[in-house]
Amino acid sequence: SVKGEQKMIHHIIVKWNSDADKKALYEKECALYADTAKISGVHRVDIKENVTPRDNRYDLMIALYMDNDALTVWDNSELHLKWKSDFGGFIEKKCIFDCDE
Repeated sequence: SVKGEQKMIHHIIVKWNSDADKKALYEKECALYADTAKISGVHRVDIKENVTPRDNRYDLMIALYMDNDALTVWDNSELHLKWKSDFGGFIEKKCIFDCDE
């Protein structure tokens, strides 16, 4: 990376619908996100499952490590559009949070 380049972490925090198969969705999601670093400006992804089984918890967190100016590239990428089309129907609610790396 270029010295002085601004980097961020783009978090997608998801609560699945109550009838969703969370384990199957996690496995499909990991397969989908396997090629994330091929997207220009996106460096890596971490996907974490919730470990506390309580109703007031979200189920999944995706953290994309990217250049600040790569967010538009990500938003328009085939992977992101496939994520929205394939998984959107299983999401009860989600939170998007961006911060400095």
